[in-house]
Formats: sequence, structure tokens, C-alpha cells
Amino acid sequence: MKLSRRSLLATTAAVAATTVPAGQAQAAGRGRDRSLRTGFERLAESGYRLLSGQRVGIVTNPTGVTRDVRHIVDVMHADRRVELTAVFGPEHGFRGTAQAGGSEGRYDDPATGLPVYDTYLKSGQPLADVFTASGVDTVVFDIQDAGARFYTYIWTLYDCMEAAALAGKRFVVLDRPNPVTGRQALGPVLHKEFATFVGRQPIAQAHGMTVAELARLFNGEFLSTPVELETVLMTGWQRSGFYDASDLPWVPPSPNMPTPDTALVYSGTCLFEGTNLSEGRGTTRPFELLGAEGLDGRWAAAVNALGLPGVRFREAYFAPTFSKFQGTTVGGVQLHVHDRAAFDPVRTGVALLVTAKRVWDGFAWRSDDWIDKLTGSTRVRTMIDAGADTDEVVAGWSGELAAFRKVREGYLLYR
Repeated sequence: MKLSRRSLLATTAAVAATTVPAGQAQAAGRGRDRSLRTGFERLAESGYRLLSGQRVGIVTNPTGVTRDVRHIVDVMHADRRVELTAVFGPEHGFRGTAQAGGSEGRYDDPATGLPVYDTYLKSGQPLADVFTASGVDTVVFDIQDAGARFYTYIWTLYDCMEAAALAGKRFVVLDRPNPVTGRQALGPVLHKEFATFVGRQPIAQAHGMTVAELARLFNGEFLSTPVELETVLMTGWQRSGFYDASDLPWVPPSPNMPTPDTALVYSGTCLFEGTNLSEGRGTTRPFELLGAEGLDGRWAAAVNALGLPGVRFREAYFAPTFSKFQGTTVGGVQLHVHDRAAFDPVRTGVALLVTAKRVWDGFAWRSDDWIDKLTGSTRVRTMIDAGADTDEVVAGWSGELAAFRKVREGYLLYR
């Protein structure tokens, strides 16, 4: 049977409202902390008091769910205490049917009848015009982040805040956990001349913040015209907590972020998007599997010899079903994180780049120097090309990281 995109969206909405992934069902009740309450849960428990008398539009995607995996749009639409009148979809779309670099466009949601507006690749006045045309008074944001500067939802947040200010709209952020903890910021800080949709402003590669904290940072440091911002904080979340310490369900924020384990390594191994190696897209373990045709066990041996804390590397072979090396068996490594508290994803990503270049003469950067957009400057690429080792590359960003950490401290909301 052939399904239209609209039929697929309707089916997706129905399934999302009733299905709990097997792994989450099995894990339920195994010592997880049930005290955490998300921003949405606290908003709903208040009777949506913050939104009273407002026509509300919400920026969200499949991660905007309750702990019983009902989508918050469906919940709010059915509740007379809130006037939800529009939905705004980011990259991958509101219902999540689009792959990387895609969106769902403008349509009416089959499950609720609400108009869905496309925000992807829109910013500034064009995005402000979308908010104006929607007729909303308040824009709400509720999307699960992955903790990395180049994960685009935080820049959807930034762009929507900027556009809401231009359109004269209130902006409300409903907080969710940083899945890889909020203990510290790691990695290089973006240089402004390298600003793109994978990094609008100078923050660290692994920012160690929640979306509400980032919203306050954006408003206080980067927006030329601050938006009328309110945040609904979580209760029960601690900065040291990994996502699976709670009883919240994990919904993939994007097609290649299937588990919290993916998020754990992503801020480091996503750097391989800037190379000719596969970053594991098209496998069941994206960003945990890395490889290329011609690589073999020498890479795992070389990176294991560095004794990086918290992680081991297994010689691995795989054949991606799409993206780089589609249908071709390639060799490389799989990351196995055995001590999450000790693991440094960004240092690990750099170590993997350094060793891959040393053991494989086929190593190359993408011709568009995408690695510079991901790392935020030319420094990582040029230092590795010049023969620098991992410690030298990491030391290169120490000053800018210390400065960002100092600024970041003033916007943290949890301890």
C-alpha cells in the first residue's frame, strides 16, 4: 500500500500516542529517579497559567512528549485551559518524517487540524513574518536537545527568539534535561566568522547547558534586541544526571540520534562529518561506528594505546545502508564508553581524527572545509594537518573555553 506524506503523518501521530519502545518499557522501575518534572509537566500542572488569555504557537518535534509518550500538542489541543492555535516545525519536521537537511513544509496537522508552519532555514524578518502570519501572541519552545553546539535545535531556539522579538511576541521555553549532563563545557568555542546554522554564536562545542539556560544566555549575551522571555524550569534535575537516570522516555530527536548513548559521543564523533570517513549514518549505531574503505585494526590499536579515559575502541566492520559508503563494507572502530563520568567526548573525537590521519593514508577533510564549521575555526584542522597530537590540539582552545565557562556560569539555573 502506498502512503501519502499526510497519511504517514497521521499514522505517526497515532503510533506516537500509544507506543512505548521496548527498551524503555523494560527499564521502567529499575531504580530510575521519578522526581524529575519537565517544564511542560510543571506548566500543565499549573493549569497553563502562564499562557492564560494568549493565542499560543509551539515550536516542537517528536521529542515534545509527556512521560506516557503522548505528544504535548495533542495534549494541549484537547485541553480547554490553553488556546493552542499553531505549530512550528524545525529540521526533520514537527512529526519527524524528514531526514537530515529536510523538513515537512507547511500543512495542516491531520491529528489536530492545527496549521503547521515550517521554520527550517528561516531566520530574522522572514521567520518573524511567519510568527506574525500565524496570529499567535506567545511562542512556546519545547524540544529535546543533545548537548552539542552543532545540533541545530538550539539554533532554531535562537532564531525563533530573535524572530519573536522582531514580531513583538512573548517567548516561553519549557525546559528538558541535557542528556549528557550539565557538569561542564568542553571543546573549542565558535569564532564568529564561522557562524552557520550549526553554530550561530560563540559557545563551546559541548555547552553543558539546558535549553532554558541557553535561552537566557542568548537573550543576555547575543540578541541585539532581547525577547520577552520566560522559562519554565524542571524540578528534580541535577547537573550530574545522565538522561537514563530519570524515568523520562527517550524519543529520538532526529533520525540519527536513536539513543542517549548516541548523544553521549555525538559532540566528539560528529566531527567525522567533516571528513571522508563514515560517521556511522546508515547503521544502527550512528556516531558510535566510524570507518572507511581501506581502514583496518590498526586504527583501534592506535587510539586504544592513548589510554583515553572512560572509553575503549573495538575494531569494527560495517556496511552503511545510506550516506557515505552506502552498501560498501568498511573498516573502522566502534566506541564503547565504560565510564561516562570520566569520558570526554570532544578530546576523544580529536584523538580519533589524529590517529585516523596517522594510520590511513586515504584520510581527507571534506573539500568544503566543513570541519571548520563544526569546530568553529580553522585551528583543529590546521593543527592536525601540521602533525599536532591530541594534547596540543586540546590545549589550543583552553583560553577561549575558560572565558566561555566564566560567562556560562552566570546563566546556570540548576546545581
